[in-house]
Amino acid sequence: MKKHSARVAPLSACNSPVLTLTKVEGDERPRDSPAPTETQMPAGVEAGGRAGHCCWKCSREQLKKFFWGVAVVLCICSSWAGSTQLAKLTFKKFDAPFTLTWFATNWNFLFFPLYYAGHVCKSTEKQSLKQRYRECCRFFGDNGLTVKVFFTKAAPFGVLWTLTNYLYLHAIKKINTTDVSVLFCCNKAFVFLLSWIVLRDRFMGVRIVAAILAIAGIVMMTYADGFHNHSVIGIALVVGSASMSALYKVLFKLLLGSAKFGEAALFLSILGVFNILFITCIPIILYFTKVEYWNSFDDIPWGNLCGFSVLLLTFNIVLNFGIAITYPTLMSLGVVLSVPVNAVVDHYTSQIVFNGVRVIAIIIIGLGFLLLLLPEEWDVWLIKLLMRLKVRKKEETAEGNGDIGSGLQSKHRRTRPSFAR
Repeated sequence: MKKHSARVAPLSACNSPVLTLTKVEGDERPRDSPAPTETQMPAGVEAGGRAGHCCWKCSREQLKKFFWGVAVVLCICSSWAGSTQLAKLTFKKFDAPFTLTWFATNWNFLFFPLYYAGHVCKSTEKQSLKQRYRECCRFFGDNGLTVKVFFTKAAPFGVLWTLTNYLYLHAIKKINTTDVSVLFCCNKAFVFLLSWIVLRDRFMGVRIVAAILAIAGIVMMTYADGFHNHSVIGIALVVGSASMSALYKVLFKLLLGSAKFGEAALFLSILGVFNILFITCIPIILYFTKVEYWNSFDDIPWGNLCGFSVLLLTFNIVLNFGIAITYPTLMSLGVVLSVPVNAVVDHYTSQIVFNGVRVIAIIIIGLGFLLLLLPEEWDVWLIKLLMRLKVRKKEETAEGNGDIGSGLQSKHRRTRPSFAR
């Protein structure tokens, strides 16, 4: 039996997971020989039965994974769109995007406790919290999580995480949520460009086309509002947020590589600790300088703040750990599907105008996002598929010609006169 240990890079909002499977060889199950009284089946029938059973089992597993994928897609779509809309609603009562970012990021501390609770419930080899923590700390090196490692390998990602979410939330104040959500989808194109330049990833023409479509969509989105000061600032903010998100993912792959689920949960909890220890001073400074000011704590909509934090935490949990039960491509679709959800909500709750330029920009960016979901070997698969279709068509043509020829021969035999004496 083969066991798979999945490794996944912990991501900031809207990044697709990076998966590496490590196969560990185990003991094979013993095969029982048939009893003397049993009748041996012919080899062909037995092989056919095994093949049919294997195909049925594979199809059931794939179907199960697909249905789990649909559930994950709906969860990602609803949590991402819901958090975006709730943030927009919160700013009508509580105009403090950085404080909201700080408050929601503190909830990252719950990642590792939630992961350990799942480990205790599901794992057959249960470990104590201390043992599990020490094992996950090996991700940072032989010495584990030291002060030096904390400031060199965790703190920069804490800053990028905060900037990503703050710029995104600040953009929601300036422009509608539909534009914000669709423009943030450009982060996948930025990830490709940075990976190509920094990580020397494989060059793919289709992804260059997707990046060009993303940039064209950004320009058209700016043109849709007539290059007004407010909209230009909002678009610049969300593009900056997408850039920070892409930088987070590429730097993680460059500096840390990939992580198992427990290591990813610990890393995200460390980001929450960093936020509590070192970012807390910034909301306090903003409050006393009256940049983000509120009269009393009773005026703070705690329900909205907690609801936004829960939705964002749910989104990040499903995005980072949903890969254990479904395909990464399906998970990425959940992000792009949040765009039409936000568009419907904006249509009924705001004065957004879906003119031709805005609709074309949304379609172009969405198309670029979908092109980036194509696997690296998509061209090889396409060529193989076309070759199979071509061969099948030739075989069907040959069989059709053979049937016609045999029909003509039998007809000729029936109509031939008999010369029997």
